[in-house]
Amino acid sequence: MSQVVKIKVLIVDDHTLIREGIKAMIEKNDTIEIIGSVSSAEESINEVRQNKPDVILMDIIMSGMTGIEATRWIKEFEPEIKVILVTMEVSKEYVSNGIKSGVDGYLPKDVDAPTLLNAITTVHSGGRFFNDAIMKLVFEDFYTHEKLKSSAIKLPNELTKREYEVLGLVAAGKTNKEIAEMLFISIKTVETHKTHILEKLGLRNSAELVKYAIKNNILSIENL
Repeated sequence: MSQVVKIKVLIVDDHTLIREGIKAMIEKNDTIEIIGSVSSAEESINEVRQNKPDVILMDIIMSGMTGIEATRWIKEFEPEIKVILVTMEVSKEYVSNGIKSGVDGYLPKDVDAPTLLNAITTVHSGGRFFNDAIMKLVFEDFYTHEKLKSSAIKLPNELTKREYEVLGLVAAGKTNKEIAEMLFISIKTVETHKTHILEKLGLRNSAELVKYAIKNNILSIENL
């Protein structure tokens, strides 16, 4: 029988108690190996150079370099390494900066063990993981207030809130599968929304939809 290749995880937090707590939550899982536990973002970069973890559980606010700054460096030089921000700071600013830095997941520190394990396996397999509170912050607050600025954008046909969300993600270059995962809906539902959007805006295809979104200043999520 072949040996199971474990997911190599690095824990980064400046509080020993937090690091030990996270370690206790996941170390009994036989598919995960904790290869390091460090107290600063600078140390995390050294660990990346030396030990190449698969997944990093990264705090944001630490003395010296922040977790977001470290993530930006890691993603530039080691883009295959997955980073999940695990922090008490759940705010639009931190979520936005985290997404811009290339994080693969974002979780509050009061998350339970099954959710944390699910997040690790999801990002390791190439997905992204944002819990319900984060998704609500991004899609309800960001799309409705920051990005779309619906009071200033005059569209010829009124779109629903969900259609606005789908339109923004299509403009960001997301596939139907990615949109379905990010909005927690089926691919078929995404296709239905796109059809309705095209009909309401009098467009023929996704390429025209993207051009329309750019023309009307409906920015992509990368412009957070």
